[in-house]
Amino acid sequence: MITYIWSGMIILSVICSIFTGNMQNLSEGILDSAREAIDLAVYMAGIVGLWTGMMKAAESIGFLKKIEQMLLPAIHFLFPGLKNSQATQYIATNMAANILGLGWAATPSGLKAMKCLQELNGGQNTASVEMCTFLILNISSLQLIPVNIIAYRAQYGSVDPTAIVAPGIGATAVSTGVAIVFCRWMQRK
Repeated sequence: MITYIWSGMIILSVICSIFTGNMQNLSEGILDSAREAIDLAVYMAGIVGLWTGMMKAAESIGFLKKIEQMLLPAIHFLFPGLKNSQATQYIATNMAANILGLGWAATPSGLKAMKCLQELNGGQNTASVEMCTFLILNISSLQLIPVNIIAYRAQYGSVDPTAIVAPGIGATAVSTGVAIVFCRWMQRK
């Protein structure tokens, strides 16, 4: 459906630019946007490389394990049905990466966690309570360092790219708090 919407918008833009005599502006806009997209992709690749390296370094010195250990009581509270499961480790890794603002580094462990949760679910076609809880918490994603937003703000010339940190912590704390309350409420039902 979204493909049809985007295609329609593109076709409508081309038709409007033909009838208004703005084909030159449309062509320049397309080329400028393509150049800007490449610049942003290269810039973000550098940021991803830096923080992925930092994540690997944190893992190699044991910092990530310490964060995971600190998260275990919360994980046992949120996922009472998971006791010493491989999924618990993947969930902890995913949550640690999300808290550090490394969503791209959280994805592999999140997929592995969901696979383990599906295996614990017995291969049923309906998501388990643990699967739903994990998904909701992953979407709400408490972040202490919103790396992506800081990088985008820096790329587009923000005077203070890190000014988003405090509001980001507040917003993600509220969304995660609401997610926890919702999940616990649904688990009791």
